[in-house]
Amino acid sequence: MTPEELKTLFLFEALTDEQLAWLAGRGRVEEYPAGRTVFREGDPAEGFYVLLTGTLALSRKVQQDEIETARTDQRGAYMGATQAYLRDDPGLERRYLATMKAVSDCTFFVLSADDFGHLVREWFPMAMHLLEGLFFGMRNSQAVIGERQRLAALGSLASGLMHELNNPAAATVRATAALRERVAGMRQKLSMLADGRIQAEQLRALTQVVEPILERAAKAPELTPMQTSDREDELDDWLDGHGITSGWDLAPIFVSGGLDTDCLRDVADSVGPELLELALRWIGYSLETEQLMSDIEDAGNRIASLVTAAKQYSQLDRASHQWIDVHEGLKSTLVMLTHKLHGIQIVKEFDRSLPRIPAHPAELNQVWTNLIDNAAAAMGGEGTLTLRTARDGDRVLVEVIDTGPGIPAELRQRVFEPFFTTKPVGEGTGLGLDISYRIVVNRHAGDIGVISRPGETRLQVRLPLTEPASN
Repeated sequence: MTPEELKTLFLFEALTDEQLAWLAGRGRVEEYPAGRTVFREGDPAEGFYVLLTGTLALSRKVQQDEIETARTDQRGAYMGATQAYLRDDPGLERRYLATMKAVSDCTFFVLSADDFGHLVREWFPMAMHLLEGLFFGMRNSQAVIGERQRLAALGSLASGLMHELNNPAAATVRATAALRERVAGMRQKLSMLADGRIQAEQLRALTQVVEPILERAAKAPELTPMQTSDREDELDDWLDGHGITSGWDLAPIFVSGGLDTDCLRDVADSVGPELLELALRWIGYSLETEQLMSDIEDAGNRIASLVTAAKQYSQLDRASHQWIDVHEGLKSTLVMLTHKLHGIQIVKEFDRSLPRIPAHPAELNQVWTNLIDNAAAAMGGEGTLTLRTARDGDRVLVEVIDTGPGIPAELRQRVFEPFFTTKPVGEGTGLGLDISYRIVVNRHAGDIGVISRPGETRLQVRLPLTEPASN
């Protein structure tokens, strides 16, 4: 390229004629057809590339997935050996930090890494020292803060998940212990019923009575506290009137099973007065056993749903990019953050007619986590958190709305800046919303913004319904 052509690139527009001539003599033009890999992540960083024409894409490998991090057709965009000017450092490997591919036919102006490092050190010594200090300082602080933030976030999520798992697990243990006692009691009552004092016809009648009672219990309607108390008193009086000892102990069991005095009279008519108490105790054990098994089943289902939510949240068993229902990620994030939402009313205004969208679900879950966590912190454990979805033209709109004090007008323009936080010292790194911004805007070609006033803050995320045109 000629010095005049180089001067049209924003990176070189302020250079002197002598410097431009040096570049023109040292650099070269390289062309790459669409689909060609220009350089690969991890290879020695040997060239500094400036885009002249075409569209390129940068990507990084995360485990087995190739994650696209940037795509541009801006003339003058540069990449490659951008750190060639740095001094030798044991912790710095001079390797490409990403893979670059030509999306369309591309043309680059290319300098060798040695030439690029030389020109920065020789032409801009003060700027080089500032950039070098900034790079190493940011790298060190980011390593410490990033690791601590990841550990804190992981610990918080793990603690919350363990707390939520502990409740159904403890309920299962309690119900299992009680069930063992009830089964032992049922075996004892069965031996008493079958010791010869009851005829086969009576035993058959009793079993025929029990089954409808258990079916009735499964469909028993919910009673108000007043109705429950009145029913228990009514059954207690009936049991006392028929000589049943400790009727007050059986009455609550029968009421929870939907039994009334008519049902008890049917039992009495079926087995006779001499076996009534044994029969009623048998029925009580049966009802309690069914209830305990239902409790164990509910607790097991709760554990299974928590595990499912955790898998969905982490997306460990799914591809990094797929067509998703945004509601699934929002719901799984709520489950993972349940421990932080105690005392907060959750309102879900979901538009279920929304189509699936192309996205990286694990990354979007990180966005939802940051937004919901910030909203919960702003409300201080009380208020209303509203999650709302709707269609906004050719995009999906997701709103996270809290009833906290709001964000002052002078701070709203800064909430997405790196390291900026409105939380007290020690309570935030200021990276959550910056990360969310980069995920939504850079990774998904979407938009994120904030509308706030005292008593209502809306974080609005807009995601495209289709793949970006350049994809």
